[in-house]
Amino acid sequence: MFVLVAIIQAASGVGIIFLVLLHSGKGGGLSDMFGGGVGAQTAGSTVVEQNLDRITIVTALVFAFTTIALGLMF
Repeated sequence: MFVLVAIIQAASGVGIIFLVLLHSGKGGGLSDMFGGGVGAQTAGSTVVEQNLDRITIVTALVFAFTTIALGLMF
């Protein structure tokens, strides 16, 4: 059980790093490659950015829950 939770936490940690790097900052980011560029400057958040936000939040929650689970195992 411990090994499974540790693997999930490691995968979600790497996933968070990757997803945060995809987010666009002030000058645009890697998410511009996926269609978040020109329209985002005038129309606000695009569907791609909203989905990226949702996926990042879910991944962060998985990471938080596995951290708590590992803490309770010891």
